[in-house]
Amino acid sequence: MKKPLLILILIGLAGKTMMAQTAYITYQDDSSVTVINVANDSIIATIPIGFPTWGVSVSPDGANVYITNNYDNKISVINANTNLVSATVQVGATPYGISVSHDGTKVYVANFDGHSINVINTISNSVTDTVMVGNLPWGIVESPDRSKLYVSNQNSNTISVIGLTTNTVIATIPVGSYPRGICITPDGSKVYVSNSLTDSTVNVINTATDSVVATVVVGSNPNGICVSPDGSKVFVANGFGNSVSVINTNMDTVSATIDVGNSPFGISITPDGSKVYVANSSMNSVSVINTTNYSVSTNINVGNMPNAFGNFISNHVSGIICLCFDAPILSIYPNPTASTITIHQDNYSLNQQVIITDVLGNRVYSQALNSATETIDISHISSGIYFYEVSGKRGKIIKE
Repeated sequence: MKKPLLILILIGLAGKTMMAQTAYITYQDDSSVTVINVANDSIIATIPIGFPTWGVSVSPDGANVYITNNYDNKISVINANTNLVSATVQVGATPYGISVSHDGTKVYVANFDGHSINVINTISNSVTDTVMVGNLPWGIVESPDRSKLYVSNQNSNTISVIGLTTNTVIATIPVGSYPRGICITPDGSKVYVSNSLTDSTVNVINTATDSVVATVVVGSNPNGICVSPDGSKVFVANGFGNSVSVINTNMDTVSATIDVGNSPFGISITPDGSKVYVANSSMNSVSVINTTNYSVSTNINVGNMPNAFGNFISNHVSGIICLCFDAPILSIYPNPTASTITIHQDNYSLNQQVIITDVLGNRVYSQALNSATETIDISHISSGIYFYEVSGKRGKIIKE
């Protein structure tokens, strides 16, 4: 008998859920991912993963979190609703950086020792293409128009530009020494690259010409880098400087320096731009920066040697379960199915329906739900992968 697919269904019942965004912290020396509630800066979950975890990227809809396991050469896919690993994907040698595409259909993985980028299909969770790049690729970022992928090659001192129409390298840009972190402005006009170890600079790339147009001196050994939602600021984690540099993107100069914990590595900003989270690798903490006054508002104690390299804060606001109450549960089974599925809700309410769509978003089935448990016939639907929605919650159905 196939096990039911359990989904937490969050319908805003008083006392049972609260709305918040979440941050996902990976570790160099800990076999887990820590989940932080961004609303109150509290730890709400610890998820067992492979050892060690490194890169992290959250899907645009907040449904999945992708983690690189560089010892196992695998990607762990976390279901953000359940905080459980839902899939693993075998990739190239020593994956570090990772980035989900803007439309959520692909994941790009930088294989450090494989000198390559893997392209993962997020529906099938399988590698569909491999692109060879420079020596020891680290960071990855996709342009907002989804036409290019920029990859930092640490030992080549270059940025590979991949044309996403053909998945081939269309340009190679010389930059500073040991480029690692990389980010792009929301309008897609500039790419910022942190040059670590000896350089302590950030290169600014004009994406129209794919050439370096400015170099900004920051703190010692810059690693992680992120841009504010309005594109006006870039934040750089300085690993040896124990600080964060703030770059004004209009002038491409440092406008502020903020002291944080020891050996800051990963850095990410909330979607509203009000907070910056910094993983302090040697202090086993995460510093939270208030972007209004550029001060650290709190430090969160976490596991051993946090990295959190990449976009580790969800753009999606979702319900977080309060541990002192029972959460209503939605069960859909069997899954996969050849003919029928049964839908069960612990706390059924009137005026609900199930909607099933194909991978292109076309509705293929819908039906009102008139009881807490209903069985529906989908035998007429062709075999393939589909998506369901019940009360605002979404998931995947495999039709055999």
